[in-house]
Parts: sequence; C-alpha cells; structure tokens
Amino acid sequence: MSSSVSKHISPPSNAGVALVKRERRKEARPGELLDAALDLFVEKGFAATRSEEVAARAGVSKGTLFLYFPSKEELFKAVVRENISGRFQEWRRELENFEGGTADMLRYCLKVWWDRVGATKASGINKLIIGEARNFPDIAAFYQDEVIKPVQGLIRMILQRGVDRGEFHIADMDYALFSVMAPMIFLIMMKHSLGACVPQGYPIDPERYLTSQVDTLLHGLCLRPEDAPGDRR
Repeated sequence: MSSSVSKHISPPSNAGVALVKRERRKEARPGELLDAALDLFVEKGFAATRSEEVAARAGVSKGTLFLYFPSKEELFKAVVRENISGRFQEWRRELENFEGGTADMLRYCLKVWWDRVGATKASGINKLIIGEARNFPDIAAFYQDEVIKPVQGLIRMILQRGVDRGEFHIADMDYALFSVMAPMIFLIMMKHSLGACVPQGYPIDPERYLTSQVDTLLHGLCLRPEDAPGDRR
C-alpha cells in the first residue's frame, strides 16, 4: 500500500482493535484445540482423555471446545484428519509424479512417511488405536477407513507400478502390502512403548532401520547366484 493511500485511512479505534484480536483468536482456536487434543490423546489414550482437559490445555472453556467439536469422538476424528489422513492426496500426487525407479520410489515413500508422521507426535495415534480398538470399535472403524485403507492404496500403487514396469515380481499383492506396512508399525510401537521407557535398551536408528527393511524387501534373504562365494572375484 502506498503512503499516499495510507494517509487517508483512519487508524482503527481501540474497540476495533479488540474486535480484530477476538476474531483472530476465534479463528486460531480450532488449531489450538487440535494440538492440545493430540498431545493428550498420545499421552493418556482415548478413554482417559477428558474434554475439559483438552479445553484447559488450549486455554479455552469446555463450551468453546464443544462449539467446534460436539463430542470427544468428533475431536479425535479431526485430529486424525489434521495430522494424518488430510495429507494423503498430497502424497498421492507426489508418488504419481515420481520419475525414478520403483525401488527408489519405495525408499522415498518410507522416508517421507517417517519424516511427516513417524517422527512426529501424531505417530502415537497408531499405538492408541491398537491399544483401544476393542473398547471403541467405532473409532477403530473410522481409523480403518480414514488411514489404513488409504495407506494400503498408496502402497498398492507403488508395488503395482513395479510389477507393470517389470521391476518387481509379486506373487500375492494383497499380502505383499503387509510386508511394507509391518516394519512401519513396529517402528511406531517401539517408539511409543519400550523405546520411550527404556530407550537405552532399544537404540533403533529410524533411518538405518527403514533402509535395512527396504533392502530386505527388495532383495530378500536368500543368496543370489551372483552373490555366491564361488562367484566372487
């Protein structure tokens, strides 16, 4: 804005400034509530987290919380969408536009997953679901539809790309998906269980771990003919 124009704009009154601040604060509250809810869900689990605790941690009243999220279940769903499932479309676009080989694509997929979810506090949601799914089947069903199925879809897309390009041989695609998912789930569980309680006993380096897992997936455990001791020169 030029100075000539700004001279003709009257400064806002104190009342106007207060109104703007209130409006900005109101707009920020959903994000603050989601951050507070994520912290508490990961720290205490779904059952033990109370709505009033979330409101208090965010610095608002319980009534304000329910203004945005009418129940704890809806709050949890919003946390999952904000931190995990809301990113799937972006990740799918990245993978669809990936130009390298499919082996590199798989490595990239696991690295991105760790950087954007696994290494963050949001990874604790997975442990929450595993621990409390039996007691909250509706929440478990939501997570299955919102997170697990889309993740399987992305992994299937990668593996099918490798098959179509003649880079992978996969006998059973439905179960091959679990071979990719299982290492990620293990890493999260270790991070939020034994790794959190006795980290010195479980010094897992995530990058090294994922690199090892992808190499095993791609090359297997069996010795290839070209790797046989008699063929080495």
